[in-house]
Amino acid sequence: MGEVRLIVIKEQILADNRKLADQLRSRLAASGAFLLNLMSSPGSGKTSLLLRTIEALRDRYRIAVVEADLDSTVDADRIAATGVPAVQLRTGGFCHVEAAMVERALECLDPAELDLIVIENVGNLICPAQSDTGAHADVAMTSVPEGDDKPLKYPLIFASCDLVIVNKIDYLSLEPFDTEAFTRRVKQLNPGAPVCKLSCRTGAGLSCWLEWLEARLISASR
Repeated sequence: MGEVRLIVIKEQILADNRKLADQLRSRLAASGAFLLNLMSSPGSGKTSLLLRTIEALRDRYRIAVVEADLDSTVDADRIAATGVPAVQLRTGGFCHVEAAMVERALECLDPAELDLIVIENVGNLICPAQSDTGAHADVAMTSVPEGDDKPLKYPLIFASCDLVIVNKIDYLSLEPFDTEAFTRRVKQLNPGAPVCKLSCRTGAGLSCWLEWLEARLISASR
């Protein structure tokens, strides 16, 4: 009777992705570029946050954005309108960004001429958390209208990120969002992750995010 050989495809794919992601991290660090992976559900305000970030930091840092979307170029067009280099990743059926996709995007950029490269990941709180992009830091973003229970429903993304952002705090008077409960739930999953509460629309609280990001950029440049 013949022997059955078991090949675990998912584990092999994940291992291959991690290997490539580690190579990307090392290569980018050597070039002086800091790669940040921004993840959230659709409508949380990722692009709005990036526009605010570009506005605040473009005079001190050289910035580029890798936009990932299932099909459209809407967000990439908004970034490109600022004059910042933008590369569109049209993922088709993929609900997340993998290291190989980032590698392809970097072919359109010169990391040695950049200080900060931001991946605006596909709008999703599940799949992006499971795939290593090669980023030096991962940020999970949510918003007040989405509710304060997101860390309970999607624990992996909050447990594995380096920073959590709550956007649209200007809606707090309109939505039953308990900021203390949200922060407590994040800290139970990820005690070391700061939680920044802000509004991309009004600018309130943006200093929390910008100071965290600049500290990372300064540390990476040493």
